[in-house]
Amino acid sequence: MDKWIELVKAKMSELKVTQVILGERVGVSQGGIGHWLNKRREPSIEDMNRVLDALGLGFLEVALVIREPETGKDGDQAVEMTLAQKYNPYFRYPVSDWRGVGEVQDEPAEYGQRRFELTDYHARGAAFWLVVTGDAMTAPSGVSICEGMLILVDPAIEAEPGKLVIAQLPDSTEAMFRKLIEESGQRYLIPLNPTYPKTLYSDECRIIGVVVQATAKF
Repeated sequence: MDKWIELVKAKMSELKVTQVILGERVGVSQGGIGHWLNKRREPSIEDMNRVLDALGLGFLEVALVIREPETGKDGDQAVEMTLAQKYNPYFRYPVSDWRGVGEVQDEPAEYGQRRFELTDYHARGAAFWLVVTGDAMTAPSGVSICEGMLILVDPAIEAEPGKLVIAQLPDSTEAMFRKLIEESGQRYLIPLNPTYPKTLYSDECRIIGVVVQATAKF
């Protein structure tokens, strides 16, 4: 709830939208908007999402977060959950196909025609998900990203050595998922699976985006 209020107030300030204008867009009174933003009343999830949509934040979606109640110091008294614990705004990004992945951020987002997944990560750029294929990033120990996992790619993050990246080699139409490293002043794209070879990174290579999150569904 607190994060939702912070986002709404920031966007209202950016767009110079008053509570009166926002109320007209959502279909409630100025007083109702004021009660929500000052936490005097708790809006429904539907109302929260209507406000986000009215401010052009349709890529966000508020969801109910289910958590086990915390216990007090004596171990037998449940601690009441705050609004921030119960509700959380999630960002919605499209799941792309590896074919033509370099152009995914230029495509229009048609919610009815594409698959979207939610995350609490606020991307700096036009982020998108990819489904990992193959075992090149499956490591015998440490960080390991297996086939079938979802990875979130943010094109606006700077690709520094040590980052996991989606890269495209010169004269190649296919993208690859690798870790960017630097050795003796030269950069390489390396797999986490040691049975795969590393690739020399040149100025002609294109970094499509940096992988910022990996999730698995069960």
